[in-house]
Amino acid sequence: MAAAQPLRRLLSCVILDLDGTLLNTDGVVSEVLKVLLPKYGKSWDGKATHKIVGKTPFEAADVIVKDYELPCTTDELISEITPMFSDQWRNIRPLPGANRLINHLNVNGVPMALASNSPRANIEMKISYQQGWKESFSVIIGGDEVRMGKPSPEM
Repeated sequence: MAAAQPLRRLLSCVILDLDGTLLNTDGVVSEVLKVLLPKYGKSWDGKATHKIVGKTPFEAADVIVKDYELPCTTDELISEITPMFSDQWRNIRPLPGANRLINHLNVNGVPMALASNSPRANIEMKISYQQGWKESFSVIIGGDEVRMGKPSPEM
């Protein structure tokens, strides 16, 4: 049997997603919407979850404004909701195996990039609460740095 090839020879780099892949952020969205929507006389029922997961903040906010018939623009909703999310980032935890994966790739010298539909500032804030993550990524691309977010190949 041939000797196992070092991981570095098998992989030239790894591109990872952040929300829902490395960090458990899905619950944060629901919690923020449960607080926000009653201000408009609405309640979060979770039915729009599949429409907003994986979207850019603008796309997700647009879905919420339209589906819940809110009396505000998408930009106004984003202005209102952004500070609510920012308050929650310190509370999010890595998903099982995320730290182990990042450490394993680091130890084996595999360069990592982070590609997320979240705005760059949000990404930086989210990973700042995770020990060693910021320095682990050679490249970080946010949804606000490209014309079209995922799943577009531009991302």
